[in-house]
Amino acid sequence: MSVTQALKIYTEPLDITELSFLHDKAGKEKKQYYKVYSMLMVLSFIIPFAGAWYRATDGSPNAFSPLKFFTTASILLGISTAGTWLSYRISLRKVRLDLMERVKVIEVNHITRKQYMPQTNTYYFYIESPTRLSIEVTQADFYRLHEGDEVSIEYAMHSKLYLGYF
Repeated sequence: MSVTQALKIYTEPLDITELSFLHDKAGKEKKQYYKVYSMLMVLSFIIPFAGAWYRATDGSPNAFSPLKFFTTASILLGISTAGTWLSYRISLRKVRLDLMERVKVIEVNHITRKQYMPQTNTYYFYIESPTRLSIEVTQADFYRLHEGDEVSIEYAMHSKLYLGYF
């Protein structure tokens, strides 16, 4: 990041609609984590049980060993817990930090390229931001602004969730 670009970044408090957006996002992600983790917990017990039945059909003498079952289930539960915790640390925790701090980043950028996508009837500006490659804009802004013009983007400080442009 160049020195001139670093001077074009500042912070402001989040407004009520942006806080609502982040709160809804956090709520949806939390529900998704619970759903996925509960499914992984059930699978952590079904997989060892299915393995025991498979060993029983092969004629293994101690196919339904409680030690094997609980060892395998514990390992799978540990893997599921670690994966869910890591996923939380990477995404949902950052959204929660944004909700606690209530600050957004405003970054002033220059338009490097304009592009119309006829397949979806959408308009894009490519910008020089380190956090976003492009932003979708309205048709009016697409024709009003030109390459080299300044456009400011807003995003949440920690999660880098895009909030809009002006």
